[in-house]
Amino acid sequence: MKNKYMPTAIGLYINYFVHGMGVLIITLNMTSLSEQWGTDKAGVAVVISSLGIGRLLVLFVSGWLSDKFGRKPFVYLGMAAYLAFFIGILFSPTIAVAYIFGILAGIANSFLDSGTYPALMESFPKSPGTANVIIKAFISGGQFALPLIIGVLAATGAWYGWSFIVAIVILGANALYLMKRPFPNHKQSADDAAAADVPQTEFKQKPKFMVEGICFILYGYIAQATFYLVSQWLAQYGESVAGMSRGSSLSLVSIYTIGSLSCVFLTSALVKKMVRPVYFLVLYTFISMVALLAVYLFPTPVMCFIFAFVIGFSAAGGVLQLGLTIMAELFPGGKGTVTGIFYTAGSIASFTIPLITGQMSKTSIANIMLFDFFIAAAGFLIALIIFYRYRKVVKVN
Repeated sequence: MKNKYMPTAIGLYINYFVHGMGVLIITLNMTSLSEQWGTDKAGVAVVISSLGIGRLLVLFVSGWLSDKFGRKPFVYLGMAAYLAFFIGILFSPTIAVAYIFGILAGIANSFLDSGTYPALMESFPKSPGTANVIIKAFISGGQFALPLIIGVLAATGAWYGWSFIVAIVILGANALYLMKRPFPNHKQSADDAAAADVPQTEFKQKPKFMVEGICFILYGYIAQATFYLVSQWLAQYGESVAGMSRGSSLSLVSIYTIGSLSCVFLTSALVKKMVRPVYFLVLYTFISMVALLAVYLFPTPVMCFIFAFVIGFSAAGGVLQLGLTIMAELFPGGKGTVTGIFYTAGSIASFTIPLITGQMSKTSIANIMLFDFFIAAAGFLIALIIFYRYRKVVKVN
C-alpha cells in the first residue's frame, strides 16, 4: 500500500537539498564575501560560527513546541527563515549585518530539524532510520551541486550571487508545493503505533537519560564537529597543505559528497534489512578516525582525493541521523524534544568549531585535521559506550 505521506516527504527532502547548499555557500564564496564585507578569512569564519548560535538559540524549545503544536508550522518557519538568510547574506554590506543573517540561518535549520525529523519518523514508523538517513542524501546532493554551480559561475565570470538565487528559487517553489501536502498526526500514541503493526523496541531495563542520554548528547556534538570541520576546511586544506590548484581543491568537496551519498544508499539498504543502526555508529566513527590521521600524516593530492571520499562516506553519510534515530528509539516519548536535545549539542559544535579552527588557520591549516582526528577518537570511545549500553538495555534478537 502506497504511503500517503510520500509526496510530503519529497518536499521535506528538497528543503534539505537547499540546506546542503546553505551549509557551504558562505565558505565556497569566501573570497567574494570577504571583499564585500571588508574582512579576511577568519572574519568570514566568525560569520559561519553564527549559524551555530542560531541553532542553539531555538532548537531545544522548537523541538518541544513541535511536539505541542505539530510539525508543519515549524517546517514553514524554517523555510521562511532560510529565504531571509539567502537574501540577507547576498546583500549584507558588513560583517555585522552578515552575522545577524547567519544567526537566522541557524534558526532556520533548527525549525526545519524540529519539524522534519519527527514528521518523517511518524510518516514511516516501520523504517524511521531509513527515512532520516535519506535526509543526508539530499544534504549531500546540495553540497555536490553547489561547487559545480560556483565553478561554472567562476569560469564564465558571472556574478557569484547567482548561486544564492538558485537556492532562493528552489526554496520558494517548494514552499508552494508543500502547502497542501498532509502531515502525520504528531499526537499519535505508542498504543496507536502498536495497533498499526509497527515494530516496538523491547527493553531489558528502562534506559537512563543520565547515562544513555548524556552519551547521545556528547555524540551529537562530536559527530557534527567531525564532518562540519571537514566540510568547511577540506578545500582550503587541499590547496594550502597538499599544494592542489583551486579547481582541484574545490573538486574535493564534490568527491566528499559522492562518498556521503554512497554511504546513504548502502546504509539505507542495510537498515531496511533490519541491521541495527547502532552497529554503524561504531564502524563509521572508527573509519573517520583512521582517515583523519592518514590525511594528516600524508597530505598529498592523491591522499586528499581518497580521504575526501572516505570521510564523506563515514562522517557525512548519515551517522548523525542514525544517532538521532537510536536516541528516539530509546526515548520514544517526545520525538520533537529528543530531536531538540540531540541537535542542540550539534549546534554547539557548529558554533564552536568555526571559532576554534578560524584561529588555528592563522598559524597552521594542517593542524586542523589533527584536531579533527582527536575529536573523532573521542567519538569512537563514546560510540563504544553507546553500543555497550544499547546491548545492555535493549532485547536484541
